[in-house]
Amino acid sequence: MLELHVFGPGFGLPDPSPFCTKAIILMEMSRLPYRRVRGNLRKAPKGKFPVLVDEGEVIPDTSFIRLHLERKHGIDFDHGLSAEQRGLAWAVEKMLEDHLYWHIVQERWADAANFDRGPRHFFSAVPTPLRPLVIAMVKRQVRRDLHGQGIGRHSDAERLVLARQALGSLSGLLGGKPYLTGPDPCGGDATLGAFMIGGLCETFESPLRAALIEHPNLVAYAGRMRERYFKVDAESAPA
Repeated sequence: MLELHVFGPGFGLPDPSPFCTKAIILMEMSRLPYRRVRGNLRKAPKGKFPVLVDEGEVIPDTSFIRLHLERKHGIDFDHGLSAEQRGLAWAVEKMLEDHLYWHIVQERWADAANFDRGPRHFFSAVPTPLRPLVIAMVKRQVRRDLHGQGIGRHSDAERLVLARQALGSLSGLLGGKPYLTGPDPCGGDATLGAFMIGGLCETFESPLRAALIEHPNLVAYAGRMRERYFKVDAESAPA
């Protein structure tokens, strides 16, 4: 059976990482038998989750997990879509993963109160004497990443302008459709659904969440995705 290594439920979400949530949705879409495993990040090939293990083959990164499922198992996540629709769905994925994701990181890691509500709990297994040093080291790396990507160079007001622009674009693309490209979910919905579910997390003080709520179609969409893919066990822990 396939194993999907993730962080596990947290903060009222199927997984704190939108990428892990995306991978779970992809696995549910594929209808392949699999189990979720609370993974060991130190053993992850790229130091990140999710990781898929398929008969000894280890596949990190959601984009490569999707491509692996399509290649090896014959899953067509975009069945019936035109070339234009496939291109649109892929572009939406990358706007979410390479842009909006960093807004989430900024809110959760760079804001002291949000860090205490959320990411600080990730370090509970670190021995108490070492914990402050490890936290400081990781936070410095996150700040470097945010600065290097560019989001960390902007003011809060400037970041909110960019977030509103992205969310407005997503709302316009979705329109009144149930899913990104029509009546049925496609591969891009795994990413859009994961980010909309994560963006609505109530644990954090979040201007991004407030901006998202301004778009009722995105809020309703997040509800549909959560109901469809996490109705039974959104809060059940993986093995």
